[in-house]
Amino acid sequence: MSTSVSPDLRRIWRGARVPLALVALIFGAGALLLLGRGEQAYGALEPGSYEPGGAHALAKLLGDQGVDVRTARTMAEADDQLGEGATLLVTQPDLVPAKRLDALRARAADVVLVTPGERTLHDSLPLVQKAGQSAIAVLSPQCTVAAAVAAGNVTLGGAGYSAPGARSCYPGEDGGGTLLQLADAGGTTTLLGSAAPLTNARLAEEGNAALALRLLGAHPTLVWYLPAASDPGLDDSRKSFFDLIPDGWYYGVAQAFIAVALLALWRARRLGPVVTEPLPIVVRAAETAEGRARLYRRAKAAGHAGETLREAARTRLRTTLGLPRDADATALVTAVSTRTGRAANDVGAVLYGPPVPDDPALVRLAGELDRVEREAGRT
Repeated sequence: MSTSVSPDLRRIWRGARVPLALVALIFGAGALLLLGRGEQAYGALEPGSYEPGGAHALAKLLGDQGVDVRTARTMAEADDQLGEGATLLVTQPDLVPAKRLDALRARAADVVLVTPGERTLHDSLPLVQKAGQSAIAVLSPQCTVAAAVAAGNVTLGGAGYSAPGARSCYPGEDGGGTLLQLADAGGTTTLLGSAAPLTNARLAEEGNAALALRLLGAHPTLVWYLPAASDPGLDDSRKSFFDLIPDGWYYGVAQAFIAVALLALWRARRLGPVVTEPLPIVVRAAETAEGRARLYRRAKAAGHAGETLREAARTRLRTTLGLPRDADATALVTAVSTRTGRAANDVGAVLYGPPVPDDPALVRLAGELDRVEREAGRT
């Protein structure tokens, strides 16, 4: 009698549920990281964002006007993409150290800084002072800056600025200009008190599009710099995790890898084809059956044991009734029902019923199979 020892669905699930849970946890963590990164990548004034605070509409409008819009997310990218005759837009200038911001301004033809704070003003623009804060509203230019005069009324506000010799436009409630333009050596530096006129939500209002096009589209190239606090290029003292690892650790990891590889090769040499050998002693069939029964009980495989008993009984019944070894279930059930006088449904439930759920049901099944065999064996 041969018995299948392949694991059933329950045993497969028990063995696989922990690895599957770990895989699900890894994928879940990865999804959360991607979602977090997506929110960061499509934040305020992102040229690829369709959100109200994004600036895809402005980037598309500039591209249609022939402006080469180059997005820079790190200091290195901004430095590489700047060249002669380029406009530089810095969305968060307070994140850029003064020396690096001054170096970028020196290479750009015109610079536009969005809502620079006290740090930027103190370190890079010492003549500029903050002059109050006002609500976002429709303001008139009241100045001689060509871009502002051509745009007319725009939706602006936010921080106000003042500086001697600078041209102040769109004064807020406190009198400070929410657009301030300074003359640099090679061009201009424009300070905006709010990003409102550049966003998707406000670009179509008043003269916002006209103002944005004249400030950012005056040159054939626009470097759209979005500084991030995670950029290591903004802090010379900041090092990556791998820079902090001593060189000796790399050598140690390499040696450990070589040792593990050699150990795997050594152990692999011990594996080979299965060799059959005669047993040194004779084991009685009863002991073998009892040992297998203990294994089934320890594994709580009552269903698997029940199917083994059924298959053995079906094999013996085919021989007793003179049926071929490959006789199907219908033929076997009909023959047993005819021989024993039992109903076909009862015989089918015993020989081909559902898996037994526990040990008591397994004992009852064994008794039923034994009775069916005895009845079928009577002449």
